[in-house]
Amino acid sequence: MRRAIGFMPDFFGVYDDMKVWEYLDFFAACYEIPEAARAGLVNNLLELVDLSHRREDMVDTLSRGMKQRLCLARTLAHDPQVLILDEPASGLDPRARIEIRELLLELSRMGKTVFFSTHILTDVAEICTQVGIVEAGRLVAQGSLEEMQRRLAPNRRLTITLLERAAEARLALTGRDGVHSLQLKDETEGQAGPQVLEVEFSGDDQAVSALLADLIGGGFRVLHFTEAMHDLEDVFMHATKGIVS
Repeated sequence: MRRAIGFMPDFFGVYDDMKVWEYLDFFAACYEIPEAARAGLVNNLLELVDLSHRREDMVDTLSRGMKQRLCLARTLAHDPQVLILDEPASGLDPRARIEIRELLLELSRMGKTVFFSTHILTDVAEICTQVGIVEAGRLVAQGSLEEMQRRLAPNRRLTITLLERAAEARLALTGRDGVHSLQLKDETEGQAGPQVLEVEFSGDDQAVSALLADLIGGGFRVLHFTEAMHDLEDVFMHATKGIVS
């Protein structure tokens, strides 16, 4: 069972007095990979994590992002089907984060199951097919991002920009079925120019279309009408209570 799992900790040890290829060869030997097969394996791993050009460099000369990729290559030495990664993008600059994210997607395309913990919610939204939110050691929400969006943040968020009369439009929509809240952004008495009305709405697509048609039919001049999707940050804030363990 342990051979089916690869684990990459948040804080991992690297042997600074080794060359990059020696580091991978050492761990391949620890996994009892035959010596005759190790040279090809090391080359394949370095190519996968885009470190072939650094194979003869000492490990301590690598940047943190490169060390992250090297540690991930080490985790793959025995070809595990399940990867457990603890904060794989922690402390990385934007470019290194993107490189790690693309590498995780490539591993997924290779058929591997990847579990990873992170505080970087944008990475979760772009990578994960299933999400679990943990607070104070307890799983408080689990499912696909779309499922959690519907369950934890069910209302649609409509942004309506009007050329004028936004306060009147808010009054006209007050009490309408499906409208849960109305907010006029930067409201100023007698303000000239376009104004933005934000609406929390629980209706379906037909109800959204009818709301827009009624505004236009009521003589309100709509400049923009858009729906902002709830992102993972919204879902996280709905699911958690700010408990500090």
